Amino acid sequence: MEFTGQLFPTVYGRNLIGELKNFVHRPYLVVTMEDLWLMFESYFDQNLAGVYFVDSLEYDDLCKNQAKLPKHKCIIGLGGGQAIDVAKFFVWNGDRVPLFTVPTVMSVNAGFGQRTAVRFGSQVRYIGWAVPEAVYVDFDVIQKAPKYLNWSGVGDIFCYHTGMFDWKFASERGKTEPQWPYDAFLVSQAKQVLDTVLAAVDDIHAVNENGIRTLMNAHRWGGGAFHNAGWNCRHIEGYDHLFFYCLEYYTHQHFIHGQPVCLGTFIGSALQKNEPEKILDAICRVGVDIRPESMGVTWDDVANAIRKMPEYTMEAGLLYTSANEIPATEEFIEECRQKIYSAY
Repeated sequence: MEFTGQLFPTVYGRNLIGELKNFVHRPYLVVTMEDLWLMFESYFDQNLAGVYFVDSLEYDDLCKNQAKLPKHKCIIGLGGGQAIDVAKFFVWNGDRVPLFTVPTVMSVNAGFGQRTAVRFGSQVRYIGWAVPEAVYVDFDVIQKAPKYLNWSGVGDIFCYHTGMFDWKFASERGKTEPQWPYDAFLVSQAKQVLDTVLAAVDDIHAVNENGIRTLMNAHRWGGGAFHNAGWNCRHIEGYDHLFFYCLEYYTHQHFIHGQPVCLGTFIGSALQKNEPEKILDAICRVGVDIRPESMGVTWDDVANAIRKMPEYTMEAGLLYTSANEIPATEEFIEECRQKIYSAY
């Protein structure tokens, strides 16, 4: 596939975590989650400067905690999106040391993007710049992660489906951002990546090697696509992510990223009349549960987010999408509910 810009060096294999201590800069700092450290502590040696356990993504908390870190010559981000995002943040926010990242799950594309998703009073902003020396994808480690977390990673790819539609939709109405006019070439690239994942949903469900390579290669492209298109996200997200942000804002809940994004992708594609049955079938075949109860919220919360989407996106200054123009009637909301619950 032709592309411009940078894709992170990515290594697939086994025993990759065990090798880190033999080549990373010493002493090294590991940024991870407390529960993961119990699994991986034995892989590291006396050159470990310290371990930082992620407990907040709030900007002020991160700055305060960074000032207390032990001296180190590199950072290893070990875990899911939050751990890797915080490792990137520390590198950008002052450490300026080499970064090595090891995703332990396929749940998001954070391991392949330069920016960090930081919260400012619960509002998400993507800031910073950090590029790892390499991203290490260990088959054994990924396969030991909870399957539902691995499955949820398709959310960051399936969202291209609604994102591509919304970009064209906004362009036809003169509502795209001046710096991001509709680009058919970028859309064609995104569609190729989306199609590879749609063709591998059964392998992704099985979390076999082909499924891991397919989804992680898609994350590798998608993570870099934001920067490679001039910080343009139009071809890779639309209604899907905005719905997630809206649901998070009104419920004050934190989610496994792929669940609300997949839910938003289905609802958005239904609003767009854009092959919603195809998307819902793929979501179910992978194994992602998009019923609200599986996310700790109710259908009333989801319905409220659907209704609030136009207001929320306008007030927050977010992308113009189908939500701003196509009415989400009560009949539409009820139809979405019935289709989702029938699918499970």
